[in-house]
Amino acid sequence: MTSKITDVPGIRVGHVQRIGGGWLSGVTVVLPPPGTVGSVDVRGGGPGTHETDALDPTTLVPTVDAVVLTGGSAFGLVTAHGAQRWCEEQGRGFAVTGGAVPIVPAAAIFDLGRGGDFAARPDEAMGYEAAGAAAASSEHADVVRGNVGAGTGAVIGRGAFKGGVGTSSITLDNGVVVGALAVVNALGMPFGTSSRRTESGSSEPAGPPALNTTLVVVATNAVLDPAECKRTASAAHAGLARALSPSHTLADGDTVFALATGAVGLDRSSEQARQVSLITLQSAAADAVRLAVLDGVAATESITTAAGTFPAYGAV
Repeated sequence: MTSKITDVPGIRVGHVQRIGGGWLSGVTVVLPPPGTVGSVDVRGGGPGTHETDALDPTTLVPTVDAVVLTGGSAFGLVTAHGAQRWCEEQGRGFAVTGGAVPIVPAAAIFDLGRGGDFAARPDEAMGYEAAGAAAASSEHADVVRGNVGAGTGAVIGRGAFKGGVGTSSITLDNGVVVGALAVVNALGMPFGTSSRRTESGSSEPAGPPALNTTLVVVATNAVLDPAECKRTASAAHAGLARALSPSHTLADGDTVFALATGAVGLDRSSEQARQVSLITLQSAAADAVRLAVLDGVAATESITTAAGTFPAYGAV
């Protein structure tokens, strides 16, 4: 059975996408169980994000109700409003007088115009639908990979090849599970290759670099506080550097969210034990991200739209 982020108990994933008629874009929502602690680390030079400041360990609210990954660049961030509306209807969120305010951070990739219509981009309704699809999935459900959700319009290598959604998980000896989901829309290529595939006779597209981003959600069933979540997100960025060359460029918006559901305690019997536990978990997070990125590249399928043909990397 293929490893996936939903191997972490309580984590669910929902995809919504539109292909054809000018469309090549979509939304992915990662829905954690209530009370999940979250943080984020943004390292790309061209990020498109929403509510990431709320995930700083020094801020008021430590928990996250949903994470939205979307196409549509900055326009697509409106999908977070749809997921937030879905969470509110379920009574999820930070309790305030009169109701609850769901904490729904989001990040976007640039895929504008890849289906042929620059204005065909995800909206609030698609965010709502993706959140509902995540909730409707079963525990440990398989995660669809490739040309789906936020990876529908993703490309790699300056648009030379199709990118997409990938996922993985690693289970440690202490029962801690670390899973990752990646939306690979990178300027770079899988490590050890380049965006010029001379053996196939293809070459880099002419013109300036396209706008790019790899979005990642790392989830674990471990007990982590917000600062430990932040450090886990930071450590997980090493997985991007191991999988993609180059990564974290000025034209990328690379963003890693970290979620901790708090079901399994770490060994904190001494300071040394605490450090070893966290280092082991965070090393696994980087490995899981590397595997998820490579899985996302391998799972893609070639597609032709009015904007051109985007071949699958493995098909060339």
